[in-house]
Amino acid sequence: MKNLKAAFKFVPIFVMAALMISGVNALTAAPAAAFTAIAVAMLTEKLKFNDCLDAAMESVSKILIALFILMFAYAMASAFMSTGVGASIVNLALGLGVTGKTVAVVGLAVTAVLSVATGTSWGTFAACAPIFLWLNHLVDGNLLLTTAAIAGGACFGDNIGLISDTTVVSSGIQGVEVIDRIRHQGVWSVLCLLTTGIIVFLCGLGLPGVTTNGADAIAAIPPNVFDVLAVQKPAAVDLLHQIEAGVPVYMIIPLILVIVLAIMGMSTFICLGAGIVSAYILGSIAGTVTSFAAYVQLMQDGFAEAGQWVIVMMMWVAAFGGIMGRIDAFAPLSAFVLMISRKVRHLMTCNAILSLFGNAALADEMAQIVTVGPIIKDLVEKNVEGDEKSMYTLKLRNATFGDALGVFGSQLIPWHVYIGFYVGIATAVYPLHQFVAIDIIKYNFMAMTAVGSIIVLTFTGLDRFIPLFKLPSEPDVRLKK
Repeated sequence: MKNLKAAFKFVPIFVMAALMISGVNALTAAPAAAFTAIAVAMLTEKLKFNDCLDAAMESVSKILIALFILMFAYAMASAFMSTGVGASIVNLALGLGVTGKTVAVVGLAVTAVLSVATGTSWGTFAACAPIFLWLNHLVDGNLLLTTAAIAGGACFGDNIGLISDTTVVSSGIQGVEVIDRIRHQGVWSVLCLLTTGIIVFLCGLGLPGVTTNGADAIAAIPPNVFDVLAVQKPAAVDLLHQIEAGVPVYMIIPLILVIVLAIMGMSTFICLGAGIVSAYILGSIAGTVTSFAAYVQLMQDGFAEAGQWVIVMMMWVAAFGGIMGRIDAFAPLSAFVLMISRKVRHLMTCNAILSLFGNAALADEMAQIVTVGPIIKDLVEKNVEGDEKSMYTLKLRNATFGDALGVFGSQLIPWHVYIGFYVGIATAVYPLHQFVAIDIIKYNFMAMTAVGSIIVLTFTGLDRFIPLFKLPSEPDVRLKK
């Protein structure tokens, strides 16, 4: 009977997973799972409805800061896309000239920086695929290598970008500051990018050295491509027009300012505020901002976009996690992980694998973050003890697992919706090749490097050689007896 009761407590997880797999979005799946959890709690633990509500509200109260950060992050992303910050990054790189040898590595670098600036991998890929796939066509580069390079680069900023929704959501679920999380994984992320850049460059050494530029690539894009993007990602069309028209080089300054402030350890709100204000000032000088009223409307649109589903979804997920925690639903999983773990590192490696498997099962990175996130959080809180600083570091790594193995892991899963979107965009903007999932997977060295390294470094303890990435070791943290 005890085992049956423990298994029954997992029903809300199965409900959420089933809904997500069937195509229902998280905004619907999370409330359904939360109400299922309430029913399970009332049946198994004889809790009153108000007890469940109290547990849910207490959990939601812990992520309020993350919700405010998310609103400002969407506002800054909207500002950077509209004022020319993103276009300046692309133009700066393409102005140097590109050859068949370098088109893939330049695409990797540009999409990595652009995704940090805009906070979106889907938008970055949609905007850059027309440029780099036709640029690749002109210089006779390796089409699949270039496609995979811009796919991997687009994921870089989605994993570590200050204004990425996956970064904010994964951090909020684990209860850590976004800035702390970025600093924790920053060196590791950059090392993954540099390693990938070297691999991609070496793969392109035997290709032609004919030079061309971004203007030629944009001119070669068929008109119908813009029609496709207008439906799939309207912001990508605006960005392409800005790249074509040209924006002043100094429009890159807001991004540099935000990155510098983040490295200095400034508050997330200060970093976001500096980006928003500087984009307005420089955009006004460049002529990309028409009026203060228009810019305020841009900010309001960013707030509204965040509130349309992400913030509401996070509140429901937090409520769901609070109820599941109140009934100790993850106790059997904790017991199993504890049984096979001899060190805290082993438990953390299990969390990484759970995140990766959850991503494969749900085929959606955000679904994995909101479904598996509370589980790996509970595994650490219930099974590990240590000082406050060390426990916070474990939370930072959990947040990194959820995001990195969600975003980068998606690039290695053929049936993932992420890959499906990339394949659809690539085929639409470059109809000379019929793309399939394996085209992106087999050359996506960025995803391979990130996923493989974070699991190996965590398990072996070699993360101690990477600044700020080291997990605390025994006896600073230890498994509970």
